[in-house]
Amino acid sequence: MRFIISICLVFISFSAIAQVDSVSLKESMSKLDQALVSKDEKALTQLLNEDVSYGHSNGWVQKKKDIISDLASGKLVYTKIENASVMIAAINSNWATVRTNTNAEGNLGGNAFQLKLHILEVWVKTKNGWQLLARQSTKLQ
Repeated sequence: MRFIISICLVFISFSAIAQVDSVSLKESMSKLDQALVSKDEKALTQLLNEDVSYGHSNGWVQKKKDIISDLASGKLVYTKIENASVMIAAINSNWATVRTNTNAEGNLGGNAFQLKLHILEVWVKTKNGWQLLARQSTKLQ
């Protein structure tokens, strides 16, 4: 009986840890969206992993330095990023995969855009908190 109770307690503690991590993950996701819109280089530096691969729905892929410099130069401007739905597909103490349906508006190279996207993100947990490692989007509609 003690063994069964011990196993139940272990599963409950893992569940509690996952719930806490999912809250901090969603906070990091929200901070990233805000940092992209506000062009917050300090926040982007913290939230983007050094090896990030940031794939757009048009096939364009950016690395960390490209994301930060393209936002700073005005090549890419986000005016709105709104997640219509968020589903944490998998999460553990080291990584998580997230799927979102997102509405994004902005300007790329002088051309305004308004997109409905389905996005898959891979996040890793580091000593600095959750960081985006990979992102790929596709257009909805």
